[in-house]
Amino acid sequence: MAKLGMVNRPTVAVFDTTLRDGEQAPGFSMSPADKVQLAAQLERLGVTVIEAGFPVASAADFEGVVAVSRAVRSATVAALARAVPDDVMTAWNAVRGAVHPRIHVFLATSDLHLSAKLRITREACLEGSVAAVRLARSLCDDVEFSAEDATRSDLDFLVDVAAAVAAAGATTINLPDTVGFALPEDIRRMFTAVRERVGDGVVLSAHCHNDLGLAVANSLAAV
Repeated sequence: MAKLGMVNRPTVAVFDTTLRDGEQAPGFSMSPADKVQLAAQLERLGVTVIEAGFPVASAADFEGVVAVSRAVRSATVAALARAVPDDVMTAWNAVRGAVHPRIHVFLATSDLHLSAKLRITREACLEGSVAAVRLARSLCDDVEFSAEDATRSDLDFLVDVAAAVAAAGATTINLPDTVGFALPEDIRRMFTAVRERVGDGVVLSAHCHNDLGLAVANSLAAV
């Protein structure tokens, strides 16, 4: 995750999602105690943001996020939420005890996801994204929005969504390569377009999958 406001040297922050995304690997589910133990090590490493889980997914995951929020002192603790009110409220209730809480809202922006998975229009996507970010921002000063499947989204629409959620109060905008599809030039083009539209007041974040072995190259391209 990189804040690109400085011309010569970006300020780079590390967002670690081991406790949420990493837990999806077979055999790697974690109890609340497991999450607290690993979060302590991530904090020792100097991770800037620890994504503790997806609280609405289960009672155990909710308790895990609560436990991590209570244990972590220096890093920001994030909770993931779909762009629906119940998810946002559940995420806030799980993370509100953190010293530095964050609500992380996501909604897909690619036409493929909108039509085949969510069965909603672009207009509904834009409205839902803005509404969820506004609700999250009314609860928490630190709000991240992720445009799921950003690299396969129409770039003009993606930029419109980014600008709208920034205006609604998102402090970080994440542009993930959800299916490990992109090349470094794709990432540079996408981040450049979003940065030109939203300006320097919002942190831009890269989330790159390694399906083609390009996660590091794509992350560096984003920075």
